[in-house]
Amino acid sequence: MMNLSKRAEQYRLWFEYEKDANLKVVRSLESVPADRRGTAEYKRALSLLGHLAAARRVWLFRFGKLSTVPTAIFPESALEEIVADWRDVEARWDEYYLKLEDGELDRVFEYRSMDAGRFRNRIEDILTQLFGHSWYHRGQIAMLVRAAGGEPAITDFVYWCREPV
Repeated sequence: MMNLSKRAEQYRLWFEYEKDANLKVVRSLESVPADRRGTAEYKRALSLLGHLAAARRVWLFRFGKLSTVPTAIFPESALEEIVADWRDVEARWDEYYLKLEDGELDRVFEYRSMDAGRFRNRIEDILTQLFGHSWYHRGQIAMLVRAAGGEPAITDFVYWCREPV
């Protein structure tokens, strides 16, 4: 079992990995040939990457760190707009993680879901969900990038953190 004094640090580490993985995904989207960027696959991949940023914004809103919630959960934006949105989202999450302490991970909070249901979770449950959610959709994006003629990013966590011997 993880030492309690290192729990918040683990989430900060995972977020550093996620930022790197998202950059690789952007590069993979840039690898799609210009004449294939109008395909349904490419557009869906963009929408999924925008969705990841929107989901991160939703949780910042629910945590009380943003005053507005995104209007589109699957935005249809150009890559440049999504990258700009991600930069802003990442900066806001950097601020959040900088102040995150282990005790906060056990805090239970209530929130309203997108379908207006009311729920309660621990902060740690939500942070774990966010990483799983990103892994899931980055896998989908990789398949869509390949289908659109680009080179999918390798974003496995083990590739990011392993050390050669």
